[in-house]
Amino acid sequence: MRPSRISRATAAAMLLIVPAVPASAAGRGTPAGGWSGSWLSTSTTGTGTSLKDVRRIVGADSGAAASLTGAGVGVALLDTGVAPVPGIPASQLVNGPDLSFESQSDELRYLDTYGHGTHMAGIIIGNDTASGSVGLAPKAKLTSIKLGTANGAVDVSQVIAAIDWVVQHRNDDPANPIKVLNLSYGSGGNPEAWTDPLQYAAEQAWKAGIVVVAAAGNDGNATTTLANPATDPFVLSVGATATKGTVATSDDELAAYTNLATQEKQPDVLAPGESIASLRDPGSNIDNTYPGARTGTTLFRGSGTSQAAAVTSATVALLLQARPSLTPDQVKDLLKRGTAVSGKAAALGLKQINLGTALDLAPSVTSKQTWAPSNGSGNLDDARGDSRVVSNNIPLSGEFTIFGPFHSANWAAFTAAGQAWKGGVWMGMRMAGDGWTGTSFASRTWAAADWNGTPWGGATSWDDPAWTGRFWSGRFWSAGSWTGRFWSSEDWSTATWG
Repeated sequence: MRPSRISRATAAAMLLIVPAVPASAAGRGTPAGGWSGSWLSTSTTGTGTSLKDVRRIVGADSGAAASLTGAGVGVALLDTGVAPVPGIPASQLVNGPDLSFESQSDELRYLDTYGHGTHMAGIIIGNDTASGSVGLAPKAKLTSIKLGTANGAVDVSQVIAAIDWVVQHRNDDPANPIKVLNLSYGSGGNPEAWTDPLQYAAEQAWKAGIVVVAAAGNDGNATTTLANPATDPFVLSVGATATKGTVATSDDELAAYTNLATQEKQPDVLAPGESIASLRDPGSNIDNTYPGARTGTTLFRGSGTSQAAAVTSATVALLLQARPSLTPDQVKDLLKRGTAVSGKAAALGLKQINLGTALDLAPSVTSKQTWAPSNGSGNLDDARGDSRVVSNNIPLSGEFTIFGPFHSANWAAFTAAGQAWKGGVWMGMRMAGDGWTGTSFASRTWAAADWNGTPWGGATSWDDPAWTGRFWSGRFWSAGSWTGRFWSSEDWSTATWG
């Protein structure tokens, strides 16, 4: 069942865009602040860049690439859930566990109350008959693991748990094994790669044969580091290009909002990320807050390295359909040898992905990466940085997950052995049900479960009646506000280029 709409004023109050101005939100707790990023300034007309044009720009519409659909390849989307809009084929979607704070509401579980995850899903597997918009890999099998809520509340521990789940369940569907993991996300902290738990989790997925695609971040070219975990040396980090509203690549250039680095790694690849027209999630936070970004009745325009990451994840699915024996290192090597982009990108040696080129190339003999891996023993709080969820005015901090103590070295050992999850229990903490069901609109759904543990912030349980805030037609279970980088803080305004 779809939740009822929220008012634009309510959505705006929950989507904090001015870091210095605190605000309150309905539900459990008070936000600690706002984003570290900001919305991009754009014009007010146009229909955006269609996915058909994106497919042409990345070299996926001609030659051997033209017939590829992503069939037989599983893609994991760690995001804000996916709404059951007509443009999402239920047969191509699987709901993994809902690890968000909204999972405790029967009316919000698995659903995208923010609107971000649906937009990403549309780029990858969309098939919208109303507009004719088709995702780049429409026959890939997408597994959605919901993490973020309508106002963006999510802790880095939930992201780590989600990555662990994907690794352990990557072969649950032998016909569509998960080979790609999309993280249009960046934590608020950027600790050393060789101890960071978030980067360790991403590296374990990479070692398991999953191409981890991570958004570089939207804090601008003047930044000194990529978002975490895009900063990890192993994963495939993605910056965005401005395509100027044309399908020619000769005028493409690095988007001004893409994170760059003065040390460590730059983005590995670039992909179209400005004014991308993908699926609209009616009644969601961004839909109510930015009605001018709607294109027709079913599409919505958005810009950011999030969109660029989703384009890249879909392209990786196409590449792996054609060449399933490629390792993650080889996929990264092939995509880095793409199309030259002008301006600053050219000076940095950054190239835009091109599937046609990748299909024609052999992996380099030096494609195997030999970076020093993370050991995962670092502090969870360092990965969290300034990104805090808040309960009863108490920010979650220290070596604690949303349920209790976190011992990074102990967790790292269990994760390396593929034993962090036991059914729906992660590291001894109940976060989901114990198996697959078929109770949602998706073709397959992981069971839900009540959270019976005691959260931080002084409440006696997750069902504390003192938390009576309501959001949409169900209980609003978000514990607070995202105060660091959230899903790469993309532009959902009324953008057009060209």
